[in-house]
Parts: sequence; C-alpha cells; structure tokens
Amino acid sequence: MSNELYADGIGEITVTGTIVRIDLMSLSATERDQNNNPKPVFRQRIIMPVDAFANAVDLMQKALGGLVEAGAVRRINDLPSSSKAEIIQPSGSSANASPNFN
Repeated sequence: MSNELYADGIGEITVTGTIVRIDLMSLSATERDQNNNPKPVFRQRIIMPVDAFANAVDLMQKALGGLVEAGAVRRINDLPSSSKAEIIQPSGSSANASPNFN
C-alpha cells in the first residue's frame, strides 16, 4: 500500500545551493484568518535536487497544457506563455475552490 498526501497548494519554494525545498500547505480545519477563511498550514516538505525540480516543472507544464487543451482549465490572461490558470467550473456545479488558487 502506498501513502498519499493531499495538499491545497504550495506555500513556499526555497532554493539553497543545488537543493530545492517545496512546502506543501493545506487549509486548516480549525484556524481562521481575519476574514474567517481557513488558514493555510504547513503539511509536508518535498526536497529534491535542482535538476529533478526542473524536470518536475517541465512535466507539470505539459500536464497543464493537456488540461488547457481538454478545456478543464483556461489561462487567465491572453498571453500564450502565461503560467496562471483557472479551473473551469462545469455548469450547475458549486464553486468549492481553495482560496490558495485565486
């Protein structure tokens, strides 16, 4: 059996020399900010060499391109090289999106 981890987003990416640290965040079930939104809290850290990080970014960009082509995601601005994207909500569904992805 393999372990799985859910994350609402990435809190911080730190590069130190040839090592990249990616902090995964999830929304707290108990802590709230001043606007009563769930606070993002640290959950786990991924640590990898710079070349592995670069390969991961390339793979994620390809996956995002596939989601854009499939119509599941659209780019926020009209620039073809934009890395910002938004999820397209199917009609009739409620928006249950994380505030980390605004």
